[in-house]
Amino acid sequence: MSGATVEELKDVLRETLENRGALGGVRAHLRAEVSAALEDRAGFQRPDISNENLILNELIREYLVFNRYRSTLSVLLPESGQPETPPFDRDFLARELRVRENDNSKKLPLLYTLLSNAQKTK
Repeated sequence: MSGATVEELKDVLRETLENRGALGGVRAHLRAEVSAALEDRAGFQRPDISNENLILNELIREYLVFNRYRSTLSVLLPESGQPETPPFDRDFLARELRVRENDNSKKLPLLYTLLSNAQKTK
């Protein structure tokens, strides 16, 4: 790459970071930080999270972690006010949602089981 211009080097670097998924992560983190800064500056007070939202957010968190959507998760947690440490374990969520699990379903996020069950009842 000798003799490459600064613009060419920037393009190669941008493409490399995008291919590795790092650029998306940086963008997501930046969006989360900007949002938090604006909320702090405006004196925004997030209301307490309802039990329903805690459960829904945990289902979404499990799905995001399973699919390795780390950037999305890094925005979801601070934006929703969801605790960094999961407040419920999977067994609690399954009991709350009356989901019957088997060995295969336990390998996937609960959202997949809920979707599968909903499709069977059509």
